[in-house]
Amino acid sequence: MDAFLDFTDKTVLITGAASGFGEMLAIELSKRGAQLVLGDINTEGLEKVAGKLGDGVACLRCDVSVEADCEALAKLAVERFGGLDIAINNAGIAQPMAKSIDTTEKIVDQQMDINVKSVVFGMKYQVPPMLEAGAGCILNVSSMAGLGGAPSSGIYAAAKHAVIGLTKTAALEYGRKGVRVNAVCPFFTPTNIGGSLLKNDEVAEQLARGCPMKRLGKVEEIIAAMVMIISPNNSYMNGQAIAIDGGVSAR
Repeated sequence: MDAFLDFTDKTVLITGAASGFGEMLAIELSKRGAQLVLGDINTEGLEKVAGKLGDGVACLRCDVSVEADCEALAKLAVERFGGLDIAINNAGIAQPMAKSIDTTEKIVDQQMDINVKSVVFGMKYQVPPMLEAGAGCILNVSSMAGLGGAPSSGIYAAAKHAVIGLTKTAALEYGRKGVRVNAVCPFFTPTNIGGSLLKNDEVAEQLARGCPMKRLGKVEEIIAAMVMIISPNNSYMNGQAIAIDGGVSAR
C-alpha cells in the first residue's frame, strides 16, 4: 500500500459514523488498516456499519451535544487502543429553511448544540491524548456555508463559520506541539444531512447549475479529500479550511 494512504495501527475516532460521510470514511479507513472508534446517536445504524468492518472497531452511542458523551468517546479510544491518533468531528445537522428574520430560538439552539458543541467538546477531549503522544490530527467537517453566506440557512452558516474559527484557533494553539487541525468544506453532496433537499430533482439541478463543474459532489469525492487531509504523511497542512466544491469558491 502507498505509504501516503496507509493508516495501519492508527486509531481514528469518527463522530456521526452511522451514515453519510462518517460511514464511508470508516469503511475506507478500515481497508487501510485503521483502528476505529465510532460514535453516533443512531446505535442501530452504528452497529450496521461496524458489521461491515473487520476487527479493530469500537462503537459507542454518542450525542455530540453532550460534553460527557464526547469525553466518553475519546476515553474509549485510549482505553481500547492505547491512544488517539486522528479524530474526525463529522456529526452535524442541517437547519429547516428559514430567512434570517424567520429564525426561531429552536433552530439556533439545535445548530449551536449539535454543529458547534460537537467540535468544542470533541476537541476538548481529543487533543489531550494527542498532546501526550506528541502528535495527532483533527479534521472538523464544516461546509461551503462556513465560507460564505447561505440564504435561508443563516444559522447553519453561522455554526459552520464557528467550526472554521474553532479549527484555526486550535491549529494555532497546538500546532507547535505536533497536533494539526484542519476543516473540510464540502459543496452540496447527497448524504442524509441534506437528503430531503437534494431528493428534489429540480432543486438539485438548480444547485448544480451554480457549480462550475455543473454537478453536485459525490460522497466518495469528499471522502477521498478527507483521507488525503488526515494522511499521516500530509504532516505540514495545518489550520486550513479546504473547499471541496467543484470550483464554487473560485469565483
